[in-house]
Amino acid sequence: MYELLVTAAFLVTLAVVVLRPRRADAHCDTVEGPTAQDGLRALESGDLDHALKWITPEGEAELREVFELGLVVRKLGPEAREVADRWFMENLVRIHRAGEGAAFTGLRPAGTPVEEKVAAADRSVGEGDLRPLAGLVPAERWPELERRFAKVLERREHDVHDVDAGRSYIEAYVSFFKFAEGHDHAHTHTHAHAGHGHGH
Repeated sequence: MYELLVTAAFLVTLAVVVLRPRRADAHCDTVEGPTAQDGLRALESGDLDHALKWITPEGEAELREVFELGLVVRKLGPEAREVADRWFMENLVRIHRAGEGAAFTGLRPAGTPVEEKVAAADRSVGEGDLRPLAGLVPAERWPELERRFAKVLERREHDVHDVDAGRSYIEAYVSFFKFAEGHDHAHTHTHAHAGHGHGH
């Protein structure tokens, strides 16, 4: 009976999230994006700390509730697991975007193209080298890009259970991405700042 009630509540909430109209303008709005992938790691490990760095303290209680419900539903079978994973990733990205002061209208599927600069910035972070962005960012912006990238590398290695350190890394990460994309305003992900309207 408990599982039936949980499933019913889950499906009602899922409908609210999934049936929203979709938009395609944010790096973190994709299934393959770093936010959703950290959400999947959290589900598979049963450890929410993998995803908490993307969320401001104000959104933490809501995400924990969603996470616990998702873990229950995942146990109901392969199809329920697939739906629960999607539902949790949707909510994780939505709450992350809300913390940035940005709108969210749905999680885009795997294979969704991203802007060339975003893809190059992804490679730069993965490789620890700015060369993928060469020619894509004007020369006069390069010194500031290097400064922001250095912060990303400096903060990248942190204990997954040190949520504050994780949030500090995400702040540097998104600041770097926004500058690489050509947005000059300061990144404002963490709880110590006000939100911005364009998600990474």
